[in-house]
Amino acid sequence: MTAEYKVNGSVAVITLNNPPVNGLGHATRSAIVDGMRKALNDDAVKAVVITGAGKAFSGGADIKEFNSPKASAEPTLHTVINVVENSEKPVVAAIHTVCMGGGLELALGCHYRVVSPGAQIALPEVKLGILPGAGGTQRLPRVLGLEMALNMIVSGNPVPSEKLAKTKLFDQLADGDLMEAAIAFANKVADARPLPKVRDIKIDYPNHEGFLQFSRNTVRAMAGPFPAPVKCIDAVEAAVTKRFDDGLRYERELFTELVQTPESKALRHAFFGERAASKVPDVPEDTPTREIKSAAVIGAGTMGGGIAMNFANAGIPVTILEMKQEALDKGLATIRKNYENTLKKGKLTQEKFDQRVGLIKGTLSYEEIGQADIVVEAVFEEMGVKEQVFKKLDQVMKQGAILASNTSTLDVDKIASFTSRPQDVIGLHFFSPANVMKLLEIVRGEKTGKDVLATSLKLAKKIKKTGVVSGVCDGFIGNRMIEQYSRQAGFLLEEGALPEQVDKAIEKFGFAMGPFRMGDLAGNDIGWAIRKRRYIEKPDITYSKTADLLCEMGRYGQKTSAGWYDYKPGDRKPYPSQVVNDMIVKHSADLGIQRRKISDEEIVQRLVFALTNEGAKILEEGIAMRASDIDMVYLTGYGFPLFRGGPMLYADIVGLQNVVMTMERFARGRHGEAWKPAPLLARLAAEGKSFN
Repeated sequence: MTAEYKVNGSVAVITLNNPPVNGLGHATRSAIVDGMRKALNDDAVKAVVITGAGKAFSGGADIKEFNSPKASAEPTLHTVINVVENSEKPVVAAIHTVCMGGGLELALGCHYRVVSPGAQIALPEVKLGILPGAGGTQRLPRVLGLEMALNMIVSGNPVPSEKLAKTKLFDQLADGDLMEAAIAFANKVADARPLPKVRDIKIDYPNHEGFLQFSRNTVRAMAGPFPAPVKCIDAVEAAVTKRFDDGLRYERELFTELVQTPESKALRHAFFGERAASKVPDVPEDTPTREIKSAAVIGAGTMGGGIAMNFANAGIPVTILEMKQEALDKGLATIRKNYENTLKKGKLTQEKFDQRVGLIKGTLSYEEIGQADIVVEAVFEEMGVKEQVFKKLDQVMKQGAILASNTSTLDVDKIASFTSRPQDVIGLHFFSPANVMKLLEIVRGEKTGKDVLATSLKLAKKIKKTGVVSGVCDGFIGNRMIEQYSRQAGFLLEEGALPEQVDKAIEKFGFAMGPFRMGDLAGNDIGWAIRKRRYIEKPDITYSKTADLLCEMGRYGQKTSAGWYDYKPGDRKPYPSQVVNDMIVKHSADLGIQRRKISDEEIVQRLVFALTNEGAKILEEGIAMRASDIDMVYLTGYGFPLFRGGPMLYADIVGLQNVVMTMERFARGRHGEAWKPAPLLARLAAEGKSFN
């Protein structure tokens, strides 16, 4: 039963019961209409209360039905609201905990609304690249006033019910038991006529034209490539300037238009992708998990310190282990400074500052971390170093502790083999800066226990990360793909581009940072070390030697004030370097390459399709479980533009046949071997299918 019908004296109570948030799926919508019909046909019933079971009134549309025929099947939410609004018996919404999206639109269709304190009220559709489509933009301004309603609709952010208690949205704030208050209120208004309808309220806002134009200009500047925020203003304007039914029709037109945009498809893809990422087919949701009450981190460098901050931010005490007191003191001082900066910006209270700093302590002794529930090593990226650390952890850590490696490329199975408990070993690859970046690549070894994987996914949520599961391979999902992206960036330099052009082209596409600015930030010597290893391990893979020549000049990036770009002391802004550009041009000449003009379009296609093609291989090999997991890695860890949805969805939107045809064109150029389509990509393109 997705909605229950009961009669309490002369009041019928319809309780939505579709966990977890009483989504308004087809079965729930049908049950509401059935309940209303029963109430209207029962002479003993004088009023109706609609509420939600569990921890929500209603969170809105049922996301399980998105993009399916059920989403638009009758009774639609519009039909449900019409039935409620036109009921000749009063309908009271009893609102608690969560009332968002379609749930709020349903409540606005009721004649009265009683709410409990602390309920979160929102129309969050803009965050999915759409706008409220069942009257939200027309009714909310009538009860909140133009300004407050517009802010809620354009931001999509929730507002606590107490802040709205004195508006026309709520008729009563229930201090005690909500249902008792709602039923008492329903009895009180049982004979009230005519029944109030939100649609009949007039919006009174002098000079609305000036306010809306100012809002439009402000929102347009902030919305970037996303069309929905500005369209929200258009819809709200209709609430002021059009008859109610005309405004409703216009809202629907805008909704339908936005649903089709690539930006909305990208946002909805990310929304579903984040939820799908935490689901592993052979690890059911009821898999037992281990309790994480304390943590340890090996290494107090930039990465180790950032990882420790994640635990402290989540209220988990953490001990950082270092070999030398000087390194430990430096690491702890950096952590404190990071928190002080956040405190100065007003993003942290003094109480929280004291609490978080107090949860982090340092030690030089392995014995002092032995009782931690999880330990994450963040030492130098070299297998011999990892071996020493994991052999020691195997000796000192209590039984049942999770032993995690923050390796970004190394074989987690080999690391696990250094211990007598490979079932407890997992890769937890944080991204730098670890206390800021949302991505956590969770690398599942061959022998990693299912409870360890389930615990790691649960921990990712607790420390506010997007956990994405990867199998074991060189570089896992993210770094394995970025290697192909970086290879193409290097080839582009040899063929005719310069770092600034490549960076500007991909940043215009929407990336947060181009490959050469990214290299300067991360340290070009890191990539150099990886390439040196590759030259031995995979001699058949070709790389541009330009980056090696740069490192031989000692230009490691921002840390040496010289990389692909020049940097001034205390200034992170990259300045094009004549020395580097001359080196690139000379290198092309030494290779006998006639440099050519390369278009920005070619730069973007080569960089992005290199990611897509490697992603297809990763998918086919089972390293990633689904295409959306790959997209989540790139959206949350590598600055891929959110409005484009990730490298796999972007390829779907371009059309896989078009992607393959473009790759075939590149294959006729220099380094054509890099452009052989992955078998999965070639097959899906030939069948007219997509990754997602």
